Amino acid sequence: MTDTVTSRRTALRLMGGAIAVAAAATGAPATPAHARARTGARARVDGLLGRLTLDEKISLLHGSTDSHPLGQAGHVPGVPRLGIPPLRLADGPAGVRVTRHATALPAPVLLASAFDPELARRYGEVIGREGRALGQDVLLSPMVNLIRTPYAGRNFETFTEDPLLASDLVAAEITGIQGEGLIATVKHFALNNQERDRGSVDVRVDEQTLHECELRGFEAAVEAGVGAVMGAYNKVDATYACENADLLTGVLRVRWGFEGFVMTDWSAAHSTAASLAAGLDLEMPDGTYLGAPLKAAVREGQVPGHHVDRAVRRLLAVMDRFGLLDGSAPPRPRRDAAAGAAVALEVAKAGATLLRNVRGTLPLTPGRSLAVIGPTGARPYVSGGGSAHVVPDRADSFLDVLGGRSPRVAHALGEDIFGHPIPASVLSGAFTTEGQRVAAGETWSYDGRLTVPRTETWTLVLHYDGDPTARPRVLLDGDELFPLAPGYDEYFVGGLTTAAPDGLHVRRASPHLTRGTHTLRVTARGGLSGQLFRLRRITPATRAHDVAEAVAAARAADDVVLFAHEDATEGRDRATIALPGNQERLIAAVTAANPRTTVVLNTSSCTSMPWLDGTGAVLQMYYPGQEGAAATAAVLHGDCDPGGRLTQTFPVDDDHHPVAGDPRRYPGADGVEEYREGVHLGHRWYDAEGVRPLFPFGHGLSYTSFAYEDLSARPAPDGVDVRFTVRNTGPRPGIAVPQVYVGPSPDLALDQPVRILAGYRRLSLRPGERRLVTVRVAARTLSCWDPARHDRVLGTGRRAVWVGASAGDLPLRTAVTVAP
Repeated sequence: MTDTVTSRRTALRLMGGAIAVAAAATGAPATPAHARARTGARARVDGLLGRLTLDEKISLLHGSTDSHPLGQAGHVPGVPRLGIPPLRLADGPAGVRVTRHATALPAPVLLASAFDPELARRYGEVIGREGRALGQDVLLSPMVNLIRTPYAGRNFETFTEDPLLASDLVAAEITGIQGEGLIATVKHFALNNQERDRGSVDVRVDEQTLHECELRGFEAAVEAGVGAVMGAYNKVDATYACENADLLTGVLRVRWGFEGFVMTDWSAAHSTAASLAAGLDLEMPDGTYLGAPLKAAVREGQVPGHHVDRAVRRLLAVMDRFGLLDGSAPPRPRRDAAAGAAVALEVAKAGATLLRNVRGTLPLTPGRSLAVIGPTGARPYVSGGGSAHVVPDRADSFLDVLGGRSPRVAHALGEDIFGHPIPASVLSGAFTTEGQRVAAGETWSYDGRLTVPRTETWTLVLHYDGDPTARPRVLLDGDELFPLAPGYDEYFVGGLTTAAPDGLHVRRASPHLTRGTHTLRVTARGGLSGQLFRLRRITPATRAHDVAEAVAAARAADDVVLFAHEDATEGRDRATIALPGNQERLIAAVTAANPRTTVVLNTSSCTSMPWLDGTGAVLQMYYPGQEGAAATAAVLHGDCDPGGRLTQTFPVDDDHHPVAGDPRRYPGADGVEEYREGVHLGHRWYDAEGVRPLFPFGHGLSYTSFAYEDLSARPAPDGVDVRFTVRNTGPRPGIAVPQVYVGPSPDLALDQPVRILAGYRRLSLRPGERRLVTVRVAARTLSCWDPARHDRVLGTGRRAVWVGASAGDLPLRTAVTVAP
């Protein structure tokens, strides 16, 4: 492995140098106006650089505390005496994450499900406009890391498992964000495809896979003019990504020509001299390495002054490009909440993905009684946790938006995820089961006994307010149930299940309790403003009671809509793709009682469905944003066609997917994670291994039907033109998303997928309408990365072409000869 890594690094450096020389020699001349603008900008930046002191330069290379905080993620102070303004940096994968209200957009994975780059551009425009209106200058988004493992905790924050779709969408969203004057930051460069051990895992990948898969979206972001790149936490080939010269200089700057600045993810720096030399420019959120240690290193000659100047110049150049240095940036706009809400609704409807629909279950028939089951039917699921959490303008529930569509609507929880009060017969002493209030400055403690009637697993649920880092300590038989990791686990929360209906924070623990008496000790501090907390429980008996109520409601109704949920967040991975808690048993019981049950999934990523055959329909809504309930209601009632298609393959279970059963693929072994699947990522792996998924990449149903006809493919300038006809053969208007796949080149002695996604279109067709579609498959898409040449090579020869509705439904096939 060491020889491979070393040789590849050497090759990247040689490749980068050759590209730099060639670019200098053959670069296309700029227009006179463009040249004058670039010359003026360069002079302005150089003039500022010459007037900055060393302390001022260093202050621009790391984050600091904001004297006027807006609740953003980070702050760079600027230099007031020279008119260099501060930079405020906000998270924003699904809306601007500050302490103020903002439009809570659907999760990026739901946006991606629309297969619509133009919609991605408009999504970016909303974030860009709101970011500037909310006082921000830099957006820490979009995320373009590929969905490689179904367990990754941030799969909902990114787009897809497919490199082509990812590159299309990230370029469009960046165009929208930066068109409004907000600096976008593509992240996490590179190979940050899991949260588990993300700060230490060493990711190993061969050169072909790296360039053909993970880097393709980042390259598209650079081509779209992204202003900033965020380095990842993990290592790449034994070197931390934020000080990896092969990536930050060899690929990003030399090969791709990136002219923006590179920042760390938060606390992802690990060195001073090495990181600056490698190409890092900005450490966030503080100056642990690029603050006082950098000043000392410059004074002692360990860091050349030109490395500091280079990093400052890059930052100032981007600020100048966005009009922040000469006052040419447009005035900050006012928020347009109504316009943001309209886009949020459109995206949620466009990405809604109907996975199953039998027995005419959907759309729902007006006038029939309806049972709504699940806590997310009454409490809207808006967003995931961590950096994706947004304070929405509003968030209606599904019950709120039903209006008069159904004459009789009943609601049952199915499972009370916030717990039932612990009765006095179980919990001894003076502990108040409904809640205990502790006055400011006081400390309250409780020592008692918990009596368990039978050996079983309970879930104990702690609700509390006040300072999250001062939450009550709860010890069961001497073991702490809710241990605190200051500054970490309190940040990575959000979604639905971590906040009670009255707004209290929520934590859960599920101890296995033996029959008999257990000791319970609780200590709570009132802090500065007092604290309210309560302790509740979920047991097999309470779950059975909740299921029985749901089954009774289902039997009494004509139709059932059952909302299933799963919280996901930055900072931790999923343990399984199965639904958490008692939801699998709940769905099985409800569908047995009423087969006209639609399951709506508010989940982060793919889900296993052992209960699938009992359902009437399944609708994947992921985390649908503040307008999610309205969008869900519109789709279920047939006001619009479900327009989404899966951007990730859904495996049957935890044992049948690309990283199953191989710890070196995930989560890593001995600190090393290997991309052993190579270029066979996502749907390509299922093709290569002959494994049948639960639902294939690109799958999604409509309320109408489509026919695919008359396929032809012929060479075209810079690629291949694929032509075919799509016809709406059903009685309703609907959305079709035809997809084009291309087979391997017989002329390349490289590992190649069975087929790759080569193009797609999103079409709206009236009943009986026929549309001739031409998809240009670019030479870039027809190329492979050749590690011997360290470059792309065109895949020539006779190549198969397929067209259809998904990677698993390709009725049309032809072939085309790709000439050199």
